[in-house]
Amino acid sequence: MEMRHLGSSGVKVTPMIFGAWAVGGWMWGGADDQQSIDAIRAAIDAGVTTIDTAAIYGMGHSETLVGKAIAGRPREQVVIATKCGMRWDDPKGEGVDPWNQKTPDGKDVVIRKNSKPASIAWELEQSLKRLNTDYVDLYQIHWPDTSTPFEDSMAAMEKLRQAGKIRAIGVSNYNVQQMQQAGKAGQLDSLQPPYSVLRRGIEKEILPYCRDHNIGVIVYSPLERGLLTGKVTPDRKFPPGDHRNEHKLFTMESRRNILAALESIRPIAEKHKADFAQIMINYTMHVPGITAALVGARTVQQAQSNAYAMTFSLSADEQQAIRRAFDPLVV
Repeated sequence: MEMRHLGSSGVKVTPMIFGAWAVGGWMWGGADDQQSIDAIRAAIDAGVTTIDTAAIYGMGHSETLVGKAIAGRPREQVVIATKCGMRWDDPKGEGVDPWNQKTPDGKDVVIRKNSKPASIAWELEQSLKRLNTDYVDLYQIHWPDTSTPFEDSMAAMEKLRQAGKIRAIGVSNYNVQQMQQAGKAGQLDSLQPPYSVLRRGIEKEILPYCRDHNIGVIVYSPLERGLLTGKVTPDRKFPPGDHRNEHKLFTMESRRNILAALESIRPIAEKHKADFAQIMINYTMHVPGITAALVGARTVQQAQSNAYAMTFSLSADEQQAIRRAFDPLVV
């Protein structure tokens, strides 16, 4: 299986990474734990040996499931990425626009950004316990905490790397200026921003900056929460608690336009014996400057189907045709 270097670190990742947000059950209308564990194992068996999770996904539940899924495998066969800096269990933190949410079991919580050094160190210890491991391959600050100097947060991450508890340092949802500030205090190995053929904002400044500074880019939502699979029809309903019910891209008009654009690239999919999801994953993995694409799955079948996206190559002309099909819909 192809492996890609993550920035200047010694960590290598698969071009598609298993995204474990949905399996945590939070904001996705719940999930079946055993199905989730089976899906993670199926992904690994199919060659997707990099898993991305976060403490906040299900308030620790996603990490716990990942830990159960990898139990019994040689640790070095799986690359684990997780995140810190989103606290639901501590009143301290940025405190600006605190996020009122519910835990998967329905309890009210207030989520705050907290990337203070003491919090980062404490969070890692909790993540290691849930993941049942003694190190994390990639540790990422989940969202910018503007109440804490970025250099201080980065210095705390470097201390964890020097201690052997993490192998690479990443940030998520940072802009160029924030990455520059963090980079003053240590080696930044990766960024995790949103990206899809519908949402290309990082192409202007962020991707060039990361290419110039050898920072890996792991993009999330390449399928736009399922919209680019072709399975979200105008009449599809989502369960209570699923954030897609309120998302702007999920309007009836948006769904119809996206389905029409997908139909226009059906000949490309048929040529490669692929479905729309596999085509869009493959397309994203080969955008210049992108190291890997995060893709979630909640069943064995979804995990196996997603993995097929790593088995074929799109031509340059096909890449451009896909891009042109969605040009009018870019947000």
